[in-house]
Amino acid sequence: MKEIYKQKINKKLVMPALMFMRQEKSSGIVLGIAVIIALLLANSPWREQYFEFFEHHLGFVFDGRPYFNFSLEHWINDGLMSLFFFVVGLELKREFIGGELREIKKVILPVGAAILGMLFPAAIYLSFNIGTSVAHGWGIPMATDIAFALAIVYLLGDKVPLSAKVFLTTLAIVDDLGSVIVIALFYTSNISIPSILVGLTFLGIMFIGNKMGIKHAFFYGILGVCGVWVAFLMSGVHATIAAVLAAFVIPADSQIPESTFIARLRRQLHRFENAESNDVRTLEEEQVEIISQVKAEAFNAVPPLQRLEHGLHPFVSFVIMPIFALANAGVAFIDMDLQSLFSNHVALGVMFGLLLGKPLGIVLAVWLLSKLGLGKRSKKMTWHRIFGLGFLASIGFTMSMFVTSLAFDEPVSYVQAKVGIFAASIIGGLAGYYLLKISKR
Repeated sequence: MKEIYKQKINKKLVMPALMFMRQEKSSGIVLGIAVIIALLLANSPWREQYFEFFEHHLGFVFDGRPYFNFSLEHWINDGLMSLFFFVVGLELKREFIGGELREIKKVILPVGAAILGMLFPAAIYLSFNIGTSVAHGWGIPMATDIAFALAIVYLLGDKVPLSAKVFLTTLAIVDDLGSVIVIALFYTSNISIPSILVGLTFLGIMFIGNKMGIKHAFFYGILGVCGVWVAFLMSGVHATIAAVLAAFVIPADSQIPESTFIARLRRQLHRFENAESNDVRTLEEEQVEIISQVKAEAFNAVPPLQRLEHGLHPFVSFVIMPIFALANAGVAFIDMDLQSLFSNHVALGVMFGLLLGKPLGIVLAVWLLSKLGLGKRSKKMTWHRIFGLGFLASIGFTMSMFVTSLAFDEPVSYVQAKVGIFAASIIGGLAGYYLLKISKR
């Protein structure tokens, strides 16, 4: 009975959940639900409890002194989001080695579009706020939220050709890299050189371990978290940068080459075929041993970089990003003072930076590179579709919210930036969806 019950649970709950998680659009849907829940809580009778919950401090005390005593929101933004950036770093390294970014000639259009798609929004924001105390928020509208953008693309199905999906994905990868560089160079404070040197020392040990052929994830995990991440957390350089740097020293080659793996797999398959079998559902000991060896060989055939990326991606997409949204997306419109909302141009700068800067920068880059003969767009990449992808790139939710938390300490500017992000993301998402939907006609 217990076995039958387990099978029913697996069929009705586990398998549908796994199938849902494997779809490209699923992470965007879950993230969208988390945003809606955060907005509902922030505008509900429990809004005070909602905001106070993320202000609770967590840390530990040693010899009467508190250490790592940060708010829950801080732990989410600096701790959990470091895992998000770690996966971003793994994806970037993989793309540079054997993916979209391996040959720059093939990706010059999306790379150029990503660069202008970051510069234009920053310039538009500064045109609204240059010379003011909020001018340092120029990095907020530079980023694209790949989860939401790709979720809309995959909702459209075959209305969007593969070339357009590759263009948007490559653009978002370069966009992520640009955001990491911007955070590292412009959104750090109170830098401690000794702490940075300690972090770089641990990073050097990880690099040497890579060159020595150490493939164990545990080795890199201990040094990455207890060494690099902690040192950067104490240095003033944002801890998420440590996660990206750590990702770049993770080994990208496997313990055994593909040819050796194939030969060993054939040998084990031959052993399994000739092993003594029985007429019941259970296997013989020799068969179980062969299967265990096959699993071990398969494990060693996957590079640590891809094993970590594959293992962490669902956790980041379906746990960390929704938690980040719950902690950061709550905006209380009920208590909002419209006069204070537009007391400066933060909201307008962010909104127009994303909504106009992104599509204008992307379209202009494609047009210029095509005219100069430096890049060539496929026949299916019509201007209709390029404009549609440009508007989808104006969905700047996750990374824009993250940069907002680094750029502004004062609550008023923080809320103003959030409102600008929401407005641009909603309008840009709808405009991009509509343009891509009618493009096939």
